Amino acid sequence: MTSFIIRRAFQALVLIKCVLIFVFLLLHISGDPISVMLPEEATKEEEALLRKQYGFDKPLVVQYGMFFSKVLKGSFGDSFETEEPALGLVLSHMPATIELAGTAFIVSILIGLPLGCFAALKEHSMLDRVCMIGAVLGQALPGFWLGLILILIFAVNLRILPSFGYGNWSHLIMPGIAASVFHTARLARLMRSEMLEVLRANYIITARSKGLMERIVLFRHAMKNSAIPIVTVLGLDLALTLGGTVIIETVFAWPGVGRLTVEAINTRDFPVVQAAVFVLASTFVLINMIVDIIYTFLDPRIKFE
Repeated sequence: MTSFIIRRAFQALVLIKCVLIFVFLLLHISGDPISVMLPEEATKEEEALLRKQYGFDKPLVVQYGMFFSKVLKGSFGDSFETEEPALGLVLSHMPATIELAGTAFIVSILIGLPLGCFAALKEHSMLDRVCMIGAVLGQALPGFWLGLILILIFAVNLRILPSFGYGNWSHLIMPGIAASVFHTARLARLMRSEMLEVLRANYIITARSKGLMERIVLFRHAMKNSAIPIVTVLGLDLALTLGGTVIIETVFAWPGVGRLTVEAINTRDFPVVQAAVFVLASTFVLINMIVDIIYTFLDPRIKFE
């Protein structure tokens, strides 16, 4: 396992470096941050002075060398807007994103997995049809549209929930629902298909023919053998939820990394965007490595080699 972790850590470093190179180049072709930072009446001398101050007067290769040397020291520079350390600014917004993503993740597990199981056990029944229609609609609904509809119903018309902000549990309900619907629907469909495949397997038929109780057949045999693809999707969902709450955070004015990144992109605050991408990419890679390790506990036939 140690050699596997070392190998995956090396691959993660290469992947994150490639992501940072891509983001660096993409940001530099997206526009000039100096034009945003200076007022319209600024002179050419003031522009040249500010460009020199931030190193934008140097060739792109030299700028990348300066950027990467900061990254190796654990720094992404200071934010152009607030003049705070960019990495510290991103990490200070991370708890809000984790809270929202964690809520959406837990909701998707608590609702999606049972719905998928019940739909598989009651195949072709009314419950199965209703669950699958709901799952298809859940995957089809855009998160930002659902968020706006929730605001219109529960905040504007009924006035029982706050429409935006970050504070107590009531602020978390609508963004948590909006962020979890897609993942809940996909998890329910996957759980149903995996359970149907496993329930038709010979070892399940044999277990039932031996007179084992249905709950033992389901929990000890069926669910365990359908767990690997579910764990894969859960790992991806957790990573995607952490990085994919950008629109939801913007709709509900949630002070997370996603909203911070959108604001940084609009103002061309390069250090903040680069730090946010680094944190989210590192989280994604770490979660995928943990999922690979979990595989061996679910199925001993899977080896790290």
